[in-house]
Amino acid sequence: MGGDIMNNLLKKTTNLQVLPVYVASAALFFLMCLTFTDVILRSMFNAPIEAATELTRMSMAIMVFSILPSLSGRGQHIAVDLLDGLFTHPTVQRIKAAMINLSCGGMLLWPAQRVSVLAERARSYGDVTEYLNIPQFYIAWFIAIMTFATAAVLIIRGLLELFAPKMLEPNDV
Repeated sequence: MGGDIMNNLLKKTTNLQVLPVYVASAALFFLMCLTFTDVILRSMFNAPIEAATELTRMSMAIMVFSILPSLSGRGQHIAVDLLDGLFTHPTVQRIKAAMINLSCGGMLLWPAQRVSVLAERARSYGDVTEYLNIPQFYIAWFIAIMTFATAAVLIIRGLLELFAPKMLEPNDV
């Protein structure tokens, strides 16, 4: 009974991973169109898009931070494997992976909290972007929320790695 509930929850969260991928894809497509349009306008008409820099910054932030929880949940981070030869036993590898996920998730809580403080400060000061006057706290809160989500995903993945490693296998999801 408890395993069925956990499997259903895991399937639903796996299906939920599609939304951030679509958000990141839309941001990338927007960035591609913006760059293309800016280059054409700059080259042919000597009229660049003045707000291209701030739109690029916002799009990059949306793209990177929207996909981060999804990548963390699937364990698809870039990893340096210099010490993997020391951890050859499967149980030791599992414990190592769990400790890495738990520690990274715990460490991400601090920057997420700091960014939320900065977002609230930007809101209270009324900080806006230079050309479009978009309030800066929107992007800052988005970064904070997605960083908190990434921390939670890493902590959950670390706990699953320790206590229910079979749930992380692709066949069960």
